[in-house]
Amino acid sequence: MTTVADPIIGSWYKDVENSLKFRVVAIDDDSIEVQYLNGDIGEYDRDSWYASTFDYIEDPEDWSAPFDDIEMDDLGYSDNDKHSPNAEDMDIEDYLD
Repeated sequence: MTTVADPIIGSWYKDVENSLKFRVVAIDDDSIEVQYLNGDIGEYDRDSWYASTFDYIEDPEDWSAPFDDIEMDDLGYSDNDKHSPNAEDMDIEDYLD
């Protein structure tokens, strides 16, 4: 079985044969650079990519762990826990017990 999954930067794949999960981080004319879920970096040439057993997968649950250069804004999370009252709506009695 060979892959029919084209490499797309930012997409996650699984090497079905070896059970390795990785994300494509760069593509140039000759190679496809990937970063595995454990943080290791790898590279495939186009011939080996299409001869391999790669398949698209959903983003792993904690995929950001090995990526040290990610900003929180890049993760797509929204922080709904940061709620603070508007100071103009507060009365001094709100601060007193």
